[in-house]
Amino acid sequence: MHHHDRPSQLSLASPADLLAAVPYLLGFHPTNSIVTVGLTSKRITVASRTDLPDPAQVTGWLATFAPQQIAMLRNVSATAAILVGYGPAPTVTPALDALRPRLLAAGIDLLDTLRVTDRRYHSYQCHDPHCCPVDGLPFDPTNSATAVHAIVAGQVALPDRTALVASVAPITGPARDAITTATRRARQRLTAVHAAGGRAAIIRAGRAAVEATFPRYRHDDVAADDEVAWLTVLLTDTAVRDIAWQATDTQPWHLALWTDLTRRADPSVAAAPASLLAFTAWRDGLGALAAVALDRALTADPHYRLAHLIDRALRHGIPPAALDQGSATGDPTT
Repeated sequence: MHHHDRPSQLSLASPADLLAAVPYLLGFHPTNSIVTVGLTSKRITVASRTDLPDPAQVTGWLATFAPQQIAMLRNVSATAAILVGYGPAPTVTPALDALRPRLLAAGIDLLDTLRVTDRRYHSYQCHDPHCCPVDGLPFDPTNSATAVHAIVAGQVALPDRTALVASVAPITGPARDAITTATRRARQRLTAVHAAGGRAAIIRAGRAAVEATFPRYRHDDVAADDEVAWLTVLLTDTAVRDIAWQATDTQPWHLALWTDLTRRADPSVAAAPASLLAFTAWRDGLGALAAVALDRALTADPHYRLAHLIDRALRHGIPPAALDQGSATGDPTT
């Protein structure tokens, strides 16, 4: 079973089960957030998170956010959704009250609308005090059958977005110094390869580097510093990047490969590996990891086209298949 199929295998018997699943769908435990979970014939097919809007700004927020959510749900043919607001009632309630009718008007069946405040959840759609007391029901977000299932499946929720950012942050200390030195050597080597055989020689070297480096991660090994430096320097050529992109699919070790290369790449050449990490995470249904990897790519190169393309697709709920297999080499038409 592919990594990106896992979220849809979660069987959700109750709101507490759903709430325990959310961190595994997003990759971290949300706070002050609105989470939209889309279902296509009872299988979770999409989950997205946004910051809770200020109650005074709900109208402006809704104008942008509602069409985005509707587009995202339609792109995966979701027929039903569950909305979850995380935070205090005075902030959550106005946002969910505004969003609910927009989704219903778009023909989306809302199975439930929930608020999570201090480890208690409250349903806005259940008015039976026996199953839905006014002050909400306690639940443990870290301990339920769903959470255990997700942990067993290898989807570990990080505590929050800060931890997620740290997981793709550049390495520091002596390891960083070693990569800096190796990258300097790799740049000299690249200049020599180009001088001897032009761009065709660089593309050949790139293909060879991809073929040499990828298998290491399949066998739970990691690339040596010189290998990381050589591949990341070669990836600055878009043709080499597209060879690497085409070699990447949904195997779990591909996520490990791009995470390691993104962390270890010299920041000056991090745009390509971080963009490929973002794409891999996005295709695996890990939207939050994709977002922090894009931040890393755009820090390295604010104009990196592939990062902007993935960013736009994420924001508009376009499915990853639309960009599959390195199809973004030409100028985007939109």
